[in-house]
Amino acid sequence: MSKYHRIAALLKEGEVGTEVSVKGWVRSLRTGKGVAFIALNDGSCLTSLQIVLDATLPDFEEISRLGTGSAIGVEGTLVASPAKGQSVELQATKVTVYGTVDDKYPLQKKHHTFEFLRTIAHLRPRSNTFGAVFRVRSALSFAIHKFFRERGFIYVHTPIITANDCEGAGEQFRVTTLDIGAPPRNDFGVDFCQDFFGQPTQLTVSGQLEGEVLACGLTSIYTFGPTFRSENSNTSRHAAEFWMVEPEIAFADLADDADLAEDFIKYLCRFVLEECAEDMAFFDKQIDPGAIERVRALAEARFARMDYNEAIERLEKAGTSFQYPVRWGLDLQTEHERYLSEQVVGGPLFVLNYPKDIKAFYMRQNDDGRTVAAMDLLVPKVGEIIGGSQREERLDLLEKRMDEIGISKESLSWYLDSRRWGSCPHAGFGLGFERLIMHLTGMENIRDVIPFPRTPGHAEF
Repeated sequence: MSKYHRIAALLKEGEVGTEVSVKGWVRSLRTGKGVAFIALNDGSCLTSLQIVLDATLPDFEEISRLGTGSAIGVEGTLVASPAKGQSVELQATKVTVYGTVDDKYPLQKKHHTFEFLRTIAHLRPRSNTFGAVFRVRSALSFAIHKFFRERGFIYVHTPIITANDCEGAGEQFRVTTLDIGAPPRNDFGVDFCQDFFGQPTQLTVSGQLEGEVLACGLTSIYTFGPTFRSENSNTSRHAAEFWMVEPEIAFADLADDADLAEDFIKYLCRFVLEECAEDMAFFDKQIDPGAIERVRALAEARFARMDYNEAIERLEKAGTSFQYPVRWGLDLQTEHERYLSEQVVGGPLFVLNYPKDIKAFYMRQNDDGRTVAAMDLLVPKVGEIIGGSQREERLDLLEKRMDEIGISKESLSWYLDSRRWGSCPHAGFGLGFERLIMHLTGMENIRDVIPFPRTPGHAEF
């Protein structure tokens, strides 16, 4: 590949008089008498580089008729720019046209609705908003690995194909090589013994169970990868394919888990403010006024902690008409979570110790017999952003709980072995990566923070 310069580096460090080469896509082109100006963007930053072409340039007439979206390469000399907002521009000496566009190119206008852009997901990375979203997504991915590496965590890869339903919700995508039109059958239904894995398998909803047993040998681990849920939901917060960050720490309790979650969120907030300043300024101005201050406030906040019992009492005394009922034993809905974080504590809040009947089988049972050592981190505007728990490390109680809710101990014998041999207290949490991006950028639909969203009825790209 021939060497060329990224526009972000030139706008930041480019020196006047330097011979450079850039490649990218035309954002706009305007012509004057004997001169043309191209705004060229290569996706490395929000700002486009101004290219100046004079009439002596070979093929000037042809180049000056290029349409928005054309792919070109430019060689030339950096000169001081009189244009506002950038210190240099490129005086072109050679232009190579790689790809032109016709009049049907859908990004001719400057402003399109997000709904329209979802129909052209293969082109929307060329827009300002989605270029900024995906740069922030990239930076945060790096920051996640950086955070855990600095703390001695080991990055592990847990299976995408699994025979386990970690959450117990049953909303999983089946993985099979059987003929779906005429599957082999036995006396009990479909004969999965003839399937590729010899048993029913699905796409994973979480790598937690595997993460637990890895932590019980490596002490501190984390997973970061795609997870899947076949929930037929068309809300702005749900997708069928999404990414999860799931750390697991041995010799830790619920308080340690909350401490880690708080440090993690604050670290990512600081990182995105420092490393994505231009893109965050764009979101603050164009998408969510006040976004920068909100993220900065989260980075500097004191994370409150409140028991579920108190949370229910506060909601019952709120004097607010909630859409969903409030009483002990019910899970909190987004409207409840936002009220607690926005109106009660005015900032991030951990709600701790939920009723065991609304939480997963693996959560550690508290001494009261009614609750488990679970936590949700609630933040203003979004509600829950992290969910976690201390895990049940006591074999007898874990087996009893599995019996109560009808989970097969045979299929999870390997999981139970971790409680049988060298068990220890351990805890962990899950962070939905897309929901984090939504909160930090102010984007309001999960479909707009993942490059090619998978939702009910949509898998065309």
